[in-house]
Amino acid sequence: QELQAPQALVVVNDDFFAAPPFKAADALVSLKRQLRDLKLAERGAAYELRGRCVVELALADNSVQLKLARRRMLTPEWDRLALTSATEVRKALDEIKKRLARWEHEE
Repeated sequence: QELQAPQALVVVNDDFFAAPPFKAADALVSLKRQLRDLKLAERGAAYELRGRCVVELALADNSVQLKLARRRMLTPEWDRLALTSATEVRKALDEIKKRLARWEHEE
């Protein structure tokens, strides 16, 4: 009869690769700073480009509610997004940058 060495106990942590929990308040502060870095003027919860509102932010539940103008107009049509993860915040910021570049090119 062969003797077997004791096997090591391996604990697998399924949460090891999980993203940290989303903190909407922290994401809102970061998003506001990034919008100011893009040279948008802050007016309360709204951000303006040359006097026209192009982004609005609000905090709701555990998400950041974002309204993004489709075109730079006095009364714009809005795309509404509920940001519930860091990935969604990054994608929204990328979309804002694309629209700002497009509006600059159109003028």
